[in-house]
Amino acid sequence: MRTHEKQQDVPAPDRPWSEIEPGLWMGGHKFRGRSGRMEFALVRDEFDVVQTLLQLPGYGPGPRAEHHVWPIPDGPLDGTQLAGVIRLARAADEALECGRSVLVRCYHGYNRSGLVVAHALVGRGRTPEEAIRLIRARRSPWALHNELFVDYLRAGLATARFLEELAE
Repeated sequence: MRTHEKQQDVPAPDRPWSEIEPGLWMGGHKFRGRSGRMEFALVRDEFDVVQTLLQLPGYGPGPRAEHHVWPIPDGPLDGTQLAGVIRLARAADEALECGRSVLVRCYHGYNRSGLVVAHALVGRGRTPEEAIRLIRARRSPWALHNELFVDYLRAGLATARFLEELAE
């Protein structure tokens, strides 16, 4: 399983979050600040909805934000975890349709958040390839470097979920 602790060669992002399309943001808990040192991204009231895929206590969001927490690994996902990713992507899309701002975050804001954001973009009419390219252009070339998550997106999350449940 790939986790942030094992990916020393992957550079930290240079900002806490990035706008992928109007109102839809992707980010993480840690980023490299202007000083060059690692900093924690503290979310307060910048967003209406915050979706957290890796929760670190004490880093927000503020009390006015709607907060969804669904911890998942940065590695193979089972059917239940994929179902949660699908639900989060739908919730993000619904919030955007209502004019609300959404932040999807994980550790660095590359893989887990990228999976949810990409699936939301697919639900909004983009192809998986278009969604992946847009995320990498707006967040980082390192976004969605987890090839398993790219495979999930290319197959379709509903299909990936079905196959994972068959394997269980």
